[in-house]
Amino acid sequence: MKDRVEIIARTERRRKFSEAEKAAILAEADEDGVSVRQVAGRHEIAESLIYNWRSARRQAAAIASEALEFIPYGAIITTEPAVAPAVSEPQKAPRPVPSPMPPAPEELIRPHPGARPGAIDIDLPSGVRLSVDSYVNEKALARVLRAFRDVS
Repeated sequence: MKDRVEIIARTERRRKFSEAEKAAILAEADEDGVSVRQVAGRHEIAESLIYNWRSARRQAAAIASEALEFIPYGAIITTEPAVAPAVSEPQKAPRPVPSPMPPAPEELIRPHPGARPGAIDIDLPSGVRLSVDSYVNEKALARVLRAFRDVS
């Protein structure tokens, strides 16, 4: 056994591994006769990191293998919005907002503004058209469709 002395002069930042690097390390760890400890030692990473990557890979495969489920909906009854009574007094001008809203997180911004990849238009029997695209939140869409079904 070699004696190894490691001198740490400064604290290093976390390393970031590309998907290709992760896949190569996982492939190496999946080989017969090779232990996770050996692979982690060769790459100077924690064993738990390899186990976490394996777990994430299994979860991604499970999600990818799930069948898409369409949610049935019923007829939608629309009502006319209530009309606000006319105001005889002049209204005061709104006060200016002291600070603008913070910018939206990057994951909520479409990469191509105006483009609607994967656009789907759903025409309901009541004449209402529901339009969504690939950026729609699936849980929010499911809630909307359930609400439409429950209204009928």
